[in-house]
Amino acid sequence: MMSAMGDEHTTSAPWRTNLLSYVSRLDGRALVEINTVVIHATELPTLAMAREFAEVIHYPGSQTGNSGHFYIDQAGQIACWVSMDRVAHHTVGYNQTSLGIELVHPGRYPNWLDSDQQAWDVPYPEAQIDALVSLLRYLKNTLPQLHHIAGHDELDTTLVKASDDPTKTVRRKRDPGPTFPWPKVLEASQLMPLLPKH
Repeated sequence: MMSAMGDEHTTSAPWRTNLLSYVSRLDGRALVEINTVVIHATELPTLAMAREFAEVIHYPGSQTGNSGHFYIDQAGQIACWVSMDRVAHHTVGYNQTSLGIELVHPGRYPNWLDSDQQAWDVPYPEAQIDALVSLLRYLKNTLPQLHHIAGHDELDTTLVKASDDPTKTVRRKRDPGPTFPWPKVLEASQLMPLLPKH
């Protein structure tokens, strides 16, 4: 069920709903506030591992954690873990007006911040990207102010000390990474880049 969208949207929505345990404690918002979708990669190899991480409480005051709104596994199955009328913690500085979509992808797992483990060469399965495009089209047609899309790596450019060598720095966030097919997704979704693509 997606109470935020009203009954008319629940039957046609291309996802199953499996809300996180703390969703009711996340801040609420009006759907007209949503203007951007942020694409993430879980940097974990399975949906089960992503769920385990999403359920961890990172903010003791509100008793909430970090997660996206939607998760898409490698086979193209879409799940909603945070309802759209709630503000999820997924991209610092952009949460209030954005939706987070997480693609299950290993990324740099398990040595995310090791300076010698920054390669990102695993392609995204076609079924996963096709499901993402379908979701983006649905959201664009459903949310009146949704016009923009961005990658997590574009919005969080923080450098941190490498875990193997504190004299080196690495990107804290690289997702959705260099194997993400931006041209295909932009053309198919008809969403505009929030930031200029170089």
